[in-house]
Parts: sequence; structure tokens; C-alpha cells
Amino acid sequence: MKFTCLRTDLSNAVLNVSRAVSAKSSIPALEGILIKAYGEKINISGYDLEIGITTDMEATIKEQGEIVVGAKLFSDIVRRLPEEIVSIETDERMVTYIKSGQSNFQIIGMSSVEYPDLPVFESTDNFTIQAKILKEMIRQTVYAVSDNKAKPIYTGSLFELEENSFKIVAVDGYRMAIREEAVNCGSSSKFVVPGKTQQEVLKLITDDEDNVEVVVGQRHIMFKIKNYSIISRLIEGTFLDYKTTIPTDSKTEIVINSRLLIDAVERVSILNSEKIQSPVRCTMANDEIKLLCTTSVGRADDAVSVPIIGEEVEIGFNNKYLLDALKNSETDEVKLYLNGGLSPMIIKPVKGESFLCLVVPMRLSNE
Repeated sequence: MKFTCLRTDLSNAVLNVSRAVSAKSSIPALEGILIKAYGEKINISGYDLEIGITTDMEATIKEQGEIVVGAKLFSDIVRRLPEEIVSIETDERMVTYIKSGQSNFQIIGMSSVEYPDLPVFESTDNFTIQAKILKEMIRQTVYAVSDNKAKPIYTGSLFELEENSFKIVAVDGYRMAIREEAVNCGSSSKFVVPGKTQQEVLKLITDDEDNVEVVVGQRHIMFKIKNYSIISRLIEGTFLDYKTTIPTDSKTEIVINSRLLIDAVERVSILNSEKIQSPVRCTMANDEIKLLCTTSVGRADDAVSVPIIGEEVEIGFNNKYLLDALKNSETDEVKLYLNGGLSPMIIKPVKGESFLCLVVPMRLSNE
């Protein structure tokens, strides 16, 4: 194999695909990236048997071939090369020669035969969505994905396609986030996409992106983002029937400026830490939300003036869960729906139904 290419393009491609490389694996090849040189392009892939990232980039191919090289070492070398033009060559002993300007490197590679094939699957569904919209949908829900491996199904988000509608639902037992958009799709289907896969999609979508093509199979999903493809396993299992968990009525409703409430919660949460966790007590009465946090190191209280419709309520929240929901609403104002101090609080936009956040309260002790 022998080719020349631009250092910047190669460095960016290696950096992106390396995120799918195993840090430590019983299969040595999985700690590397696969480089294939054919035609007028090179293809670079990273794969950890759960998620794969692959991309094509322009290059001048002098000899076709393929090799596996250590991801971290190769990335570090390419990133520090002095010139923009890079020449890469391999020999029959799997030695890889990297040259740029006056810099020369020789590293030992591995045969591509040792590298597992990325999944190839038959499409059961596919749709195209604006990149900006998909990025917003994932960002506004992925925070509620569970990190508890005991229930694998909740380490991913439910992607629900219905006629002209696309929803992403994430739930971890303490909060739930739902985001919905209108999308042209001819069929109905449900599948669960790992949270890690969604994080990689977020990293690859840039501001100048137009559309993302999503291809779904029985057990796999592929996101096509510009010249990148992310291929991932779907999580098998039965996802929560989330619609039955959303309270249908409310006794208290509040429209409030998101930033005002976020700032107040953050102030009283200063006394909380990883070692010390006390609920933020919210008393909603007399057109005012009073916030109180008491820990072993002290006490903090604050208040926000706001019109309150309905009954008075006292409720406690984990400050992180409440802040995650408020910050990811990404709107200037939100509407809060409460049904007493023991039922989950719902956060929605003031207009429309594009998102819904549900936060489960913490039980308060009498002070």
C-alpha cells in the first residue's frame, strides 16, 4: 500500500474514527484502525464490536492495499507531522512508513485479515432528517439515558417512528425526556439506540451539515453524516410504555423564565456536593417559588416571584436532575405542571408539544 494525502484531512479522520476503537481488547486488531487504499480514496475505520465509525477521504493512491495500525500511536504521529503533505507506505512485513517533510516514522502494523468485518445489514426502514433538528433532539434527551448496566434497555433511547412523526424518549427511573418532530416517513417502527452511539452522532454533526440519513435494520442502525457512517448495534428488549407514566392532570401550573429558575436552583445547590446530597425544597405559593437547601455544611434559601395558578405545593428535587431538565429545554420560558408533592413534575414549552421533561421528586423530611 502506498498513498499521499493531506495531513489535516487524515488527522481529523483518524481522530473521529478512533472514538470507536477499543481502549483494551482481547483482539489486538480492535485497538487499531483499519486503513484501506483503493481507487482514488482511502477508507478509515474504527470498530469495538458494538459501534463502528468509518469514513472515506481523498488521496493519491500509488499502490492499493490495507493495513491495521495502532490508533493512538498513529493519531499522535499524524497530528504532529510538520508538513501538510503526508506519504504513507507499507511493505510485506507490515511495516508502515510515514513521511512528511523531514520527519520519518516506521511503525509495526497488523494484517487486515485480523480485523473483524463491520456489520452489513438489510434495511427495514430509513428516513432523512435535518442534521440540526436531529442534533437538537438527541441533545435534549440523551441526558436522561441511564448509566445503570443492570437494565441495559435504558442505557439507550427509544426512537419511535409513526406516520409523519419522530420521537426520541429517554428514561432512567428518576427523569424522562421526550422530544418530537415532524418527519416524512412512510412506516411505523420502534427501536432502542445506545446512548454512546447518540453521543458520537452529536460529535460528528457540524453546523454546516444539511441532512442525516438514518438506515435501520433488524439489529443494527447506521447514521450517514457527510462522508462518515456510524454503525451500531440496537439494544434488544422491551422499553417502558412511557405514555402510561405521564400524569394526565395537574393541580398547579406555572409559567416561568427558565434562566431565573436555573440561577436560583444553582445558587441554593452550592451547598451540595458529590459527598453531600440534599434535596432542593421548592415551596410554590402566593405567586412565589421559595427554594431551600439544608446540608451538614449549612443552609441556603432563595425565591423567584412568578404567577402560580392552582393549589399550593411543596416538593423536593435532586438539584442535578432538575437542572438537567431545565437547561435542556433550551427555551426562554417553560411551563411547569405539578400534581402534589409526591407526583412527578412535568416541564413543557409554553407553546406547542415539541418536548416534555418529567422529573421524579425526592421525599422530603420534616424540618
